[in-house]
Amino acid sequence: MTDAAELGLDPDAIATKSIQDAIRAEKTRRWQAENRAAMDAWNEWTDRNGLPLAKYRMF
Repeated sequence: MTDAAELGLDPDAIATKSIQDAIRAEKTRRWQAENRAAMDAWNEWTDRNGLPLAKYRMF
């Protein structure tokens, strides 16, 4: 900890940020797993039918 203080780092802030990042990543992973079937169905639909409103895209 003294090395961190000497370098001007805040170990508590770094630990808090790391925990927040890990929580966010896990929530994202779980959401994707729970919604995988819906995402696959949508991707399959767009493969067959194309993007909705594609004719209005400017790019």
